Amino acid sequence: DTPVEETMWALEQAVRSGKALYAGISNYDAAQTTGALAALPIPCLLHQVCYSMFRREPEQGLLDILRARGVGAIAFSPLAQGLLTDRYLGGIPPGSRAAKPGRSLQPADIDAAKLQRIRALAALAAARGQTVYWNAWAGDEHTNAFIAWAGDAVKQRFGVAIEHVKLRTPPRR
Repeated sequence: DTPVEETMWALEQAVRSGKALYAGISNYDAAQTTGALAALPIPCLLHQVCYSMFRREPEQGLLDILRARGVGAIAFSPLAQGLLTDRYLGGIPPGSRAAKPGRSLQPADIDAAKLQRIRALAALAAARGQTVYWNAWAGDEHTNAFIAWAGDAVKQRFGVAIEHVKLRTPPRR
């Protein structure tokens, strides 16, 4: 375990030496973030957090800290590793993330309660002429952007940063 002060010193040195343009942190909870920002003598541009409809931990103080300090929040895994799509509604497809042993998404993660919530979201989306994943992304006032990884073979060649969107301006199919 590297002390946070040492990590923040390394970030500062990377920026001051020109090896990095900006400092950013990732996966710190509220207390760790407070300590990291206190130890970092240069501005922190953003914090990358795991945040989705199923992962709401950042709402327990972290997002307030970031907002108060002027640090942007960028959410990774906003689709909960594919759960917040229609991909798993009919079971676990062969070749999917959950079908591969040793991955972070396991079949046990796809329980009846989550499927019920996803189906409710799918019904809401369908009533609006939208997709499940659009509704999973939309309406979040806490983050500046999302990091999403497309799942199909064509889109899988690159990561996609999705600009913050609102439910008031949904795309129609």
